[in-house]
Amino acid sequence: MATNTENESTVSREVEKPPIEPIRLPSVEEIRGQDIWNNCAVRSVVSGVMGGGLGLMMGLLLGALDTPLMQDKMTGRQQFIYQAKQMGQRSWSSARAFAVMGFVFSAAECVVEKARAKHDTTNTVVAGCVTGGALSAKGISPYDSTCTLAFPFFSFGRCRDGEDK
Repeated sequence: MATNTENESTVSREVEKPPIEPIRLPSVEEIRGQDIWNNCAVRSVVSGVMGGGLGLMMGLLLGALDTPLMQDKMTGRQQFIYQAKQMGQRSWSSARAFAVMGFVFSAAECVVEKARAKHDTTNTVVAGCVTGGALSAKGISPYDSTCTLAFPFFSFGRCRDGEDK
């Protein structure tokens, strides 16, 4: 009776194992896609465009939350026009800032990675320093003095959390 239970448990353990799949070589299209994406210019432009899109959406959201100072004295039409202008200005400003951030960070990280021939947290921290310095030199960020120091720490924290492995 005891042997029967042991046999059932070993059979169930064997059934639980997933089948081993053979290693598949990448296709020609996959290799070409990787080669295109490994180009620093392509990666930087895509990151800049995506950063601009993110900034645009955030600007629309945050611009809609601005309330006019003279809200009780404005008509509904004036409030609508004010909100639309605020959303447009905030969207353009945020889109520009996020596009520059994405472009500079991605370009710096890619160039450092290619120069060092390593993919580790040092690349990301150096790219964070470069991005923070570029934003503070350009005057895009309102926190110019802390921008150079904040970006490397944020970048290092992003890598330590396991997002960039």
